[in-house]
Amino acid sequence: MTIRNYTRMFVSLVFSVATLAGTAAENPFLGQWELTIPGGAAGWLGVEQNNGKPQASMLWGSGSVDPVASAKVEGDQLLLTRHYQIERADAAGKKTKVTLTQKITASVKGDRIQLVSFMPDENGQAREKREDFSGRRQPPMPPAPDLGQVKFGPPINLFNGKDLTGWRLTDPAAVNGWSAKDGLLVNNPVQEEGKPHKNYGNLRTDREFEDFNLKLEVLVGKGQNSGVYLRGIYEVQVSDTFGRGPDFHNMGAIYSRIKPMVAAEKPAGEWQTLDMTLVDRHVTVELNGKRIIDNQPVMGCTGGALWSDVSKPGPIYLQGDHTGIAYRNVVLKPALK
Repeated sequence: MTIRNYTRMFVSLVFSVATLAGTAAENPFLGQWELTIPGGAAGWLGVEQNNGKPQASMLWGSGSVDPVASAKVEGDQLLLTRHYQIERADAAGKKTKVTLTQKITASVKGDRIQLVSFMPDENGQAREKREDFSGRRQPPMPPAPDLGQVKFGPPINLFNGKDLTGWRLTDPAAVNGWSAKDGLLVNNPVQEEGKPHKNYGNLRTDREFEDFNLKLEVLVGKGQNSGVYLRGIYEVQVSDTFGRGPDFHNMGAIYSRIKPMVAAEKPAGEWQTLDMTLVDRHVTVELNGKRIIDNQPVMGCTGGALWSDVSKPGPIYLQGDHTGIAYRNVVLKPALK
């Protein structure tokens, strides 16, 4: 590269940084925010400027990262509205879906954000439920790593094929559907007809990791759904989605965050391989030998994350609260620093 090109890049970088600094001074809400929402679950807020107006996306505990219904700045507050659906039964027991609107106000002080949620009463009453919660500005995204230069340590077999040694439920109060059977790590969340719904648990490793390569095999049955959480916060989707084409919610996607470049899943009932690398908050996924996500940044936690802090190590966790699933040959190689 010529000196002239280097100079041009440097001037462009300085201009970009100055522009971002000026914009942030005008709107301190811009950026990504790690939240702990009421009840303690992980949440996330992303705010950007489009044609001079704020736009925001939000993760509220579970589900997807979705655009909010509205976002505006008034004085020193950010005002958000978020739509969500619930099921409500009438006097005859007939259930219908109802859309409700949550109002959120936020204020910023340094790298901390304070928020207040106003939830409507789910029974249709006029009163609102107020809850205060908070978060912090997410650390800047590191540059994409050169994976060819990353060295990994010796492989660690996370599942011994005999029992659940080294694993535990993420929620000790949940029902455990996991067991070792015929050398497989199996989840069997059985519901009993006519009895209350059982909340089955997700399974996590006792050990926690930072950056790594993780390989495993998974048997996805008809209609089955699970997920592999990297560092306990980024879900690689596991689902019976053969024939549907690439989507943010299909097999191998970083759920609602990164869509696979190509669809590489197999039909239900066949063993499939996932090869996942997480380094410097960038993820690479190979599904059944095909690279479907190539060293892409993950902008924040996904639904069901154990916490929203992207800087701390975390476990591998397997989603078990949806349907049955089976895993085998779960092997992790930690990145060497």
